[in-house]
Amino acid sequence: MMDLLSWTPEYFSANEAACVAHLNTPEVRAQIPLLNCAQLHDLRDNMLVRFRGMIQDMQDPECYLESYEVRKKNDDTLVRVQNGKYRDVLVMNRDQESVDFKSPSNKYGERRSMFVISIPGFNKWAIECEQKMCPNVGEKLQDKSVVTSNAKRPHEEEMETDNVSENEHVFKKPMLPSEPSEGSSKAITPKECKHALLSAQYLLNSPISERPSKACLVKLYTDIDESTLNTVVDIVGFLSVDPALDGSTDQVEDFDDEMTEHQATHPPPSLIPRIHSISIQKLHHINPLIQNSSEAQLDNIDIWRDIHNLMTQCLFGDKVAADYLLCHLISTVYVRNDVESLGQFSLNISNIPADVLPIYTQAFYEILELLLPASHYFPMTLENMNTVQFVPKKDYTTNKLTSGLLQLAPHTHLVLDETRLQTGKLESSGVEAVQSVAHLIRTQKLKYDFKFYHLEFNSDVPTLVLSEGKSMLPTNCYLPLIPDLDATKLIEETIKAGKHYIQPKLDAMRKFLTMQRIQEFDMKSFDPAIVQDEFVRMRRQCDASSDDLHSLLVLARLIGLCRGKKMLDQDSWDHARLLEEERRNRVEMFTKRKSEM
Repeated sequence: MMDLLSWTPEYFSANEAACVAHLNTPEVRAQIPLLNCAQLHDLRDNMLVRFRGMIQDMQDPECYLESYEVRKKNDDTLVRVQNGKYRDVLVMNRDQESVDFKSPSNKYGERRSMFVISIPGFNKWAIECEQKMCPNVGEKLQDKSVVTSNAKRPHEEEMETDNVSENEHVFKKPMLPSEPSEGSSKAITPKECKHALLSAQYLLNSPISERPSKACLVKLYTDIDESTLNTVVDIVGFLSVDPALDGSTDQVEDFDDEMTEHQATHPPPSLIPRIHSISIQKLHHINPLIQNSSEAQLDNIDIWRDIHNLMTQCLFGDKVAADYLLCHLISTVYVRNDVESLGQFSLNISNIPADVLPIYTQAFYEILELLLPASHYFPMTLENMNTVQFVPKKDYTTNKLTSGLLQLAPHTHLVLDETRLQTGKLESSGVEAVQSVAHLIRTQKLKYDFKFYHLEFNSDVPTLVLSEGKSMLPTNCYLPLIPDLDATKLIEETIKAGKHYIQPKLDAMRKFLTMQRIQEFDMKSFDPAIVQDEFVRMRRQCDASSDDLHSLLVLARLIGLCRGKKMLDQDSWDHARLLEEERRNRVEMFTKRKSEM
């Protein structure tokens, strides 16, 4: 098998089955340069690269020249039939050859483009971990001085890739040579300026504007229908960064809207490179520390105790709150049906002492940020609720789906700080924002706004709401804190000490939280009579509903996973029952206290 950095589209096409099998080996895949970490100037056009990210948008199918005739310019003699698959530009010697676009033997194919962004909210430690695992591309290319010549067939030695796109004959002369403005906060619409350039921020389309993602346009040739929005994927393909792909240098007749759309679908490759996919793998988690989900288990009990102790100290000494928070951190949707998403465990922690706000919520989030691969802290101020775009919206001027804050990759933890909400009026946009967040929490589905209609797409975003009283947002679990007075006074010092205490154990904790989330767990072997008896008791004691029983079952499952178990047992069930009794007592006490005020 040829060295990976020497692969060409022609080599892959001639050896597709063997190449795909080779790429399915994790060790082989890890040798391919990761575009998330590499600099484009260290890479070359048509080399094999990887990209890990979330599918954010799907573009319309496009027609391309799968094979075409190349002829001599002087006498129109047929030189060869050129393979055009896995390329954006025409392959020929520009001085001596030309493409016969009218040849009846030309073969056209159809491919699909999808817009993929690096994982939104990917935390600093996870980015650094990815960078450490990346092969040094520059050194590898320097060590392989014959990397391209070995891969070429004889007729390619004098051939070069033409610096025009396949569709050059559609466009007129260049008219917009300048680059997009990266400092612009929004796209300039055609109404504001004739032939205006779209901003880099608009083209990159990051859900979290203050934490911009990298982006790629990925060309799909197979398994097109298997790629769905918000899925996290690992893509291997041929890099395409020819400057001719920049749509801002093309003129599409004299229609402003068509020009703007053309820019959006043909962004500068220096900003958004293209990848012609030859292998796509769906990822079940986003933790770069875990390359193989079947790797040996750690000492789960000791790690669980360390995390539980850390959470207890950071939650003012409240062990019950630490239990619920740990369950929240490993929760995930494991079954979906038409009515509900099973397994989610959104959590509202209230009664945060007012005298430590707002310093506490930000400091507490920084602890979570150290443990989770991807997360985002969002202060729910009036300004943020009224101005931030929460759901993806279709921009018909550019035919682009503009992202929103809630379009996040699976297992990206969203921490909503409701303690920052001031007295004031929510505008209509703010009311819609609250409704969108509430719908996401209840259903783990996100409504995309296509102006004339809405479409729902599956999501899996664990949501933690921090508030003084009960949140206005619906959650699966509402828990008032009972803070220890001494712990409240020393909370800043406690959190600082906690960060220092966990440093030697951080990687083990990070692995534990991810491994327990994706761990298989057997609920069926537990005696159903025990569950039935408990439901009867709950109905008699507090008029419980089937939803209450379902919540108890989810909690018991998460309690078992927290303790490193693989099936529900009596201890986990009993502990879940005790936790729920304590939580209900707290809610009743705080509700009564509020009514007496």
